[in-house]
Amino acid sequence: MEKAVIGNWRITDMEVWDADYFDMEVPAHIAIRKDMTGEFQFGMVQGDLDGRVNAANGMVRLEFSWSGFDENDPMTGRGWMEINGNHAEGRIFIHLGDDSAFTAVRQNGEAEA
Repeated sequence: MEKAVIGNWRITDMEVWDADYFDMEVPAHIAIRKDMTGEFQFGMVQGDLDGRVNAANGMVRLEFSWSGFDENDPMTGRGWMEINGNHAEGRIFIHLGDDSAFTAVRQNGEAEA
């Protein structure tokens, strides 16, 4: 199941923020390594994540916690994404803040180990 989530994922849509925001600094993305750690960035929010893989409703699902920053402000949260081939849908939560659904597509290559 882990192989289904490993790689670089390009965030293509977010429920709460539009592309002008989520692609503001770099193309919005999530990268998952073989050890189920990784990182993400959308807009000015960036973080390191620690994930666990399981199956839910016949889908491979990565659930993760994260810590990082929104500009210089420390942030933490959690999230999940369900994988269907090279397409993913999920939700990211900022602790005591916003949350947003997102969609992502797998990019070529795996995330670095």
